[in-house]
Amino acid sequence: MSEKVELLFCSAHEREREMCILKASSKVVLVLSLLTFASEAAPTYSSHACTDDGPHYSSNSTYQTNLNLLLSSLVSNATLHQGFYLTNISLGDPGEVKGLFLCRADVTPSLCHDCVTAAAHNITQLCTNQSESIIWYDQCTLRYSNLSFLNNIVPGVNLMSTQSLPHSDTTRFNTFLASTLNDLAKQALNSASAKMFSTKEANFTTSITLYTLAQCRPDLSTFDCNMCFSSAISTLGGSKLGARSLLPSCNVRYEFYPFYNVSALSTQPLFQTPSSGKSSISIIVAIIVPIVVAIVLFVVGVYFLRRRATKKHNPFVQDSIVDDLGDVESLQFDLATVEAATNRFSNDRKIGQGGFGVVYKGILPNGQEIAVKRLSVTSLQGALEFRNEAALVAKLQHRNLVRLLGFCLEGQEKILIYEYIPNKSLDHFLFDPTKQRQLDWSQRYKIIDGIARGILYLHEDSQLRIIHRDLKASNVLLDENMNPKISDFGMAKIFQADQTQVNTGRIVGTYGYMSPEYAMRGQFSVKSDVFSFGVLVLEIVSGRKNTDFYQSNHANDLLSYAWKCWTGQTPLEFLDPTLRGSYSRNEVNRCIHMGLLCVQENPSDRPSLATIALMLNSYSVTLSMPRQPASFLRRNTPNRLNQGQLDSDQSTTDQFTSRSIPWSVNEVSITEVCPR
Repeated sequence: MSEKVELLFCSAHEREREMCILKASSKVVLVLSLLTFASEAAPTYSSHACTDDGPHYSSNSTYQTNLNLLLSSLVSNATLHQGFYLTNISLGDPGEVKGLFLCRADVTPSLCHDCVTAAAHNITQLCTNQSESIIWYDQCTLRYSNLSFLNNIVPGVNLMSTQSLPHSDTTRFNTFLASTLNDLAKQALNSASAKMFSTKEANFTTSITLYTLAQCRPDLSTFDCNMCFSSAISTLGGSKLGARSLLPSCNVRYEFYPFYNVSALSTQPLFQTPSSGKSSISIIVAIIVPIVVAIVLFVVGVYFLRRRATKKHNPFVQDSIVDDLGDVESLQFDLATVEAATNRFSNDRKIGQGGFGVVYKGILPNGQEIAVKRLSVTSLQGALEFRNEAALVAKLQHRNLVRLLGFCLEGQEKILIYEYIPNKSLDHFLFDPTKQRQLDWSQRYKIIDGIARGILYLHEDSQLRIIHRDLKASNVLLDENMNPKISDFGMAKIFQADQTQVNTGRIVGTYGYMSPEYAMRGQFSVKSDVFSFGVLVLEIVSGRKNTDFYQSNHANDLLSYAWKCWTGQTPLEFLDPTLRGSYSRNEVNRCIHMGLLCVQENPSDRPSLATIALMLNSYSVTLSMPRQPASFLRRNTPNRLNQGQLDSDQSTTDQFTSRSIPWSVNEVSITEVCPR
């Protein structure tokens, strides 16, 4: 476009040549975009992300067969389901694959089909033999995984325009953009069509319009979508004339031209009110409501009849347990199967003992190895705690969390069946002078990263917002590849969508890992888990247990020792001596720095797990300087702890080992579970 044409759009009052050109460009692009929508174009590729560090599937494997079937199913359903479809294929074990597509709400069914077809073809070409991948087009998103993925915010991609605003307008534009995008997100979350989709036009100047779009997966909760939108919006800004943030569960975009099909966006209400004066909605309600009530009464009646029949066979099952575990009844094992798998709970199958019972190794008839947690009849963990752990863990699916395979409620038996983790717990290696050499620095860094990912999933990416409350080395198990898996959710707490902090009068957990505000005042939040994570990181780096300082009457605790090395500019003195021959200096310094930030006394000074995940995977993240960490344990530890006296048992043991874990308080409260 020539300079003369550009300036034709400029008024006499617009002094800055750059703004004139911007207005001219936007109007020309507007014309071109309208012509584009007039004749539907082919789908436009945007970006893709492959799990380069994740597992790969083999050619001609069961997983590849299931993946091919899944992609075919997604394509065949691309003209149905109003632009969104989620399914899974599981023919043979292992090899289950889950997948989805999400088309932009303004595209036609035929364009949605074309986009999904192109995405299904290209994703396996771009991400060869990778078991989890995602591809974005302007018109659709397609994703598959061997995991149960929900509202993950990583991996994500940001795309920016190569053109920028005049520097003088940057500050005003960023304020304007943030306000517009936040309003857009609220509009999408409250959309009447329940598609979690919205567009918004706002005038940056009297002659320049900003066009924005936000869309989230419609199957997610309002809270989860809001978290995703917030994450996407936080990455946009600056001075670019257009940008988009592409995440697995949502996307946000802005441009200075209408990049979406305005004519396809219906603004009509769901029901029309005739002008005759009588509402058709009233007529519809009068017909439908009695039918719905009858159906509900029938379903409720059938439910209670079935529950009564079940209770005849299992008279000890309490109503509250059956109610809360109704959605996992398909996972129930009968007692005879569990007894056969553990040789009737014989001592030679015993692999550990926790505060609430004994853990056994079991072998199912198909040869699968399992870990069986049999709760003691006299254990402090009663029906409510059992329900808490079973209902929680059954809903959690992540590579860094121990997977619940099933449960058994029969007679007075309360049993949880987990996947068997062969390498026991992290403390079994980390604090053993002979075995800690098996954990080199690269393995320890991978373990730290995996634990962070697992807790991030609990805090932000699962269907429920969960605070673990007992994160420690003995509750991190290691699989055959030394990948960490967080276990033991008996003390976990579910937060409501609007909750950020909860107060309790009964403290549970393990001293040495508890945050100051929780141990001293009973206040816990996601930042309580961050504190525990920080202690765990410092233990992994140093190879020393935090409680060792109490037992040996040292003047300093582990946190103070880390601070002393950090402020003395000798952080490598803090490093486990067995690692001195091979380590990454930058990674060690970064982990100590991050650990100190996590154990700050003020919860607001601690980073979130999302920020921690970025710290571990990107050196571009600038870390703030830590203050002296909390040392309340040294100053205020109750005398009964200094004397080695615990509130419950004298000591507890790891659930998969027989090693004693001193200082663990097994006083489990009757936790109130607050579902979201």
